[in-house]
Amino acid sequence: MAKHNVWLSVSDLMTGLMVIFLFVAIAYISKVNKHTEVLAEYIEARQNLHDKLVDKFKSDTARWEMTIGRDLSLRFTNPTVLFQTGSWDLTPAFCDILDEFLPQYFEILLTDSLKDNISEIRIEGHTDPTPFPALSADPYIANVILSQRRSLSVLQYFRSMPVFRKYTSEQQKMLEYWFTANGLSYGRTLDNENQLTYDSGKAIDYEKSRRVEFRIITTSEKMIENFVKRINK
Repeated sequence: MAKHNVWLSVSDLMTGLMVIFLFVAIAYISKVNKHTEVLAEYIEARQNLHDKLVDKFKSDTARWEMTIGRDLSLRFTNPTVLFQTGSWDLTPAFCDILDEFLPQYFEILLTDSLKDNISEIRIEGHTDPTPFPALSADPYIANVILSQRRSLSVLQYFRSMPVFRKYTSEQQKMLEYWFTANGLSYGRTLDNENQLTYDSGKAIDYEKSRRVEFRIITTSEKMIENFVKRINK
């Protein structure tokens, strides 16, 4: 009789362990599904913004010499159109481009269905390693100053545009919250295939490296933060 009770206890124990395992498996699958939803939300947000940009500017990229990256960057690639050598004054040709480009860009950014996915929009100035002793004896710092002034010139220009002044106070505050001017010197030079030389190891293409980019930073940090929180729950 005692032997029978021992086997009954072992049987109950195994049943209990199976039930616990089942609950753990269900909880794990549920957690994986939640994480997958977060990542899918992040990917979908970026994809929607990219598709909007491509669709809006598909007939303009060639004549503006602008490329649209998967990283939500819009890169103006002809340095002779943007600024004179060593100058941070916008050329008349670049002003004409901005007059066309920026109102359409703002229209996308302020779309109700997309604006909640944006945390920052960077105007990035990039240079080649040419030294400018008049700005600094250190070539890198000289180009930080130059690229910063160039990106700031773009920011100042769009704030003076009639289209900006026509926006509501709330819309202007939103654009002011998003936009930053960033001078990146020659830290992110490009090779002849428009790849970062830091990654490719190839020689610097001086002309391609001199550029201005508008880069959308999404709310991915918040999404990743939510992702981590869900993991730890």
